[in-house]
Amino acid sequence: MAKNSKAFDGDWQGDGWGITWLEAKSWKLYKSLFPIWEEFGKFNNFPKTNLFAIHARSASFSRHKNNIDYNQPFVNGSRIFMFNGFLKGVRFPYQIPGDIGAQKIWYLLQKQLETVNPVIALNNIKQLLKKNTKEIQALNIGLADINNIYTLNYYTKYPDYYKLHYFQNSTLELICSESFWSRFNIHRSPE
Repeated sequence: MAKNSKAFDGDWQGDGWGITWLEAKSWKLYKSLFPIWEEFGKFNNFPKTNLFAIHARSASFSRHKNNIDYNQPFVNGSRIFMFNGFLKGVRFPYQIPGDIGAQKIWYLLQKQLETVNPVIALNNIKQLLKKNTKEIQALNIGLADINNIYTLNYYTKYPDYYKLHYFQNSTLELICSESFWSRFNIHRSPE
């Protein structure tokens, strides 16, 4: 999907990738600077798991390419984080640690998680960024701990690109930024 799908501006998700998986109640992590489709064979090296997250990266600026630390998912203790979006004119009255936007948002979210539950924390981050950003085209966040998955899907433009897709049946649950209905012959049940 990452090889064939392009962003609304024609950009591709070929600036590296990362995967994290739950193993013995802790997160394991692999990151690469190669496009995900060039390393498809790596998936044979990962153990079976009930929970994993993959993020294929598109660097917003050329100076942010080729740095493995910028590739997501980000892991901190029992939590993982992923971000996809585009924010213009972010201005805070204080310094926020991090070199790229995803790192800064992760820092802000972690501060929220110190005092509130994940659902409230995600909503607080959305409100905080709306207040301190000139324009938010999209603010998509994936957050998980060893028991739960949380998402924030907020966009003001390009819904075909920024919309999240969800599927669940008795054995599988998927959340993806790409439509997988036709790709995997998955049919929605009438609800």
